[in-house]
Amino acid sequence: MKTVICPYCGFGCKLLVDPQTLIVRPHKGEPNRGKLCPKGLYAIEFALSKDRVKKPLKRDKKLLRPITWGEAIEEISHRLLEIKEFYGPNAVAFIASSKITNEENYLLQKIARLFGTNNIDNCARLCHEASVHALKTTVGTGTQTNPYEDLENFGAILIWGYNPAETHPVIIHYIKSAKKKGAKVIVVDVRETITMNFADYKFIIKPGTDIVLANAMIHTIIKEELYNEDFIKSRTAGFSEIRMATMKYTPQYAEKVTGVPASLIQKAAKEFALAGSGAIMWGMGLTQHVSGVENVLAIIDLALLLGYIGNKGGLYPMRGQNNVQGAAYMGALSEFLPGYIPLENEKFRKRVASLWGVEDIPTERGLYLTELWDAIERGDIKALYIVGENPAVSEANFTRVRRALRKLDLLVVQDLFITRTAKYAHYILPASAFCEKEGSYMNSERRLQWSEKVYEPLADSKPDWEILTLLGKALGLPGFEYSNVEEITEEYFHLFPELEEKSVKDLKEGKEMFLPKKRLHTWEFATPDGKARFIAVEQIPPWDNTNGEYPFALTTMRLISHYNTGEMTLRSPSLTKLMGEPKILINAEDAKELNIEDNDLVEIETRRGKIRMRVKIGKVSRGVVALPFHFKANKITNNALNKAGTPEFKFSAAKIRKLKSERPILDNYP
Repeated sequence: MKTVICPYCGFGCKLLVDPQTLIVRPHKGEPNRGKLCPKGLYAIEFALSKDRVKKPLKRDKKLLRPITWGEAIEEISHRLLEIKEFYGPNAVAFIASSKITNEENYLLQKIARLFGTNNIDNCARLCHEASVHALKTTVGTGTQTNPYEDLENFGAILIWGYNPAETHPVIIHYIKSAKKKGAKVIVVDVRETITMNFADYKFIIKPGTDIVLANAMIHTIIKEELYNEDFIKSRTAGFSEIRMATMKYTPQYAEKVTGVPASLIQKAAKEFALAGSGAIMWGMGLTQHVSGVENVLAIIDLALLLGYIGNKGGLYPMRGQNNVQGAAYMGALSEFLPGYIPLENEKFRKRVASLWGVEDIPTERGLYLTELWDAIERGDIKALYIVGENPAVSEANFTRVRRALRKLDLLVVQDLFITRTAKYAHYILPASAFCEKEGSYMNSERRLQWSEKVYEPLADSKPDWEILTLLGKALGLPGFEYSNVEEITEEYFHLFPELEEKSVKDLKEGKEMFLPKKRLHTWEFATPDGKARFIAVEQIPPWDNTNGEYPFALTTMRLISHYNTGEMTLRSPSLTKLMGEPKILINAEDAKELNIEDNDLVEIETRRGKIRMRVKIGKVSRGVVALPFHFKANKITNNALNKAGTPEFKFSAAKIRKLKSERPILDNYP
């Protein structure tokens, strides 16, 4: 049996795969403890799809024709160097992937920086970069603070804007274990989710009112004097500011704004405070707003107020893809070097440069992923190299992304399939699937895990690290003489003091390994003075506004059987059998007013465009509609950005009308 890391969510399940039959079994150890969700069980299927790209392809007018690897790498590198010579290195940008290994993300950001640009980013920008900014500002590190196993021992779990029952199904077993030990579970969302079946308190709030609810809980805890005075005095700064700022956020005020009864806010706040220990888990329901950074700051304030840090609690920004944490930690972010070290940190930057055999690397922040499209429109970016991402479907208001992709002088897409993005590419490079290569991944709890090769790469595809090694050499960059993936692992190990005593052999043997360590902030915070910072935040309204013309607040959601832009799950026969047609959820009373019934075909329109979809009358509040983002939802979502560069996917003003004719709705698929 071969041990591989599941290619789907950020939980990081280990799969045992029989190389002969390709049957998948769950690993008995950490983190999944013998459990798997349907996506993990059928994880190999998409890799066996007949749609796989088998040879390098070059666009010749409207046709794609096969070329050799030698031709592809020579032509691509020549064009990149030509663009660099004419326009400078910042005319080129690279998009890394949350689905490739640590080694491969490390190599791509190494290529970008040695090429002369920090225009390297990944889809963490679309999900938890708001969490990174808030966490670094308050506690000094931009990651999940505790391992999953701690959840079982906390007295309370607050789940906010996050639906683990569908997005990380295996973690529900940890939450159930905590409940058996007496933990109280509080769930906050804008609709009734499956996760609420496990809740002692469920808050269904109006979209965009998270800060008001958090501040009202803080107000209650301070008023009742339930905060941890010793922890606040010894380990934090800024408490007086929080006390002052939340004074006006009474539960009665919060009831008017959020729709949650004041008595319920008070009761849950007291229960959370009296639990003695607690975790706060959150997802994109909190981060994908123009107030995303401030939303996360508000719940961090709540944790600091009670001392729910280290052994007494944890902050859990739950990652959506199997290596989004690894991609970010390996430096595939335009403002950070590996380990989330800022570019301006001269000591670490020189350490990286020395390891790479150069004197220095660029210090100017590169473009965020979400800034690229305007830069292409302006003519600032001429070439884009994309590995394993599909921004033509995943970006908010994707029509402008597709328009930008057409303008590029050079677009290279390195992927398994001819995705919607790859349809605009000048070159498509066939990458190997997760089960056709070796390498390490980092899950949401920062656990490093090794994934083995189950079988040889399909046809003429290559592992991403091999392709990037060829590219690095062709560009004339130093330090690209890798003969196996372990050499890259050893190189990134040298960057982190915590790994200096560890070996790749330890990692491959499954020895427990966390970066920087298993549990953060037990004694002090990673801030200059070792103290955490309270930061008061005020309510920030959504960028879009509902009105008579656009009366609905549209939000997006994940489905358990689907994953991201559908490129993987729609190519899994077993998963497609579990899927129904994607539908938009609407409140029963709203549906009645619009004369809409279950399964009716409707048109959903925002200020950015319109799509068609069937209706499901579901558990959402009046005035709110929710649609799955795996298909064409992002044609109409809001691309207004927060300060971390994350779009406001979770709030768009919308209108809905029933369609009379039964027109086909295949346009909902990628």
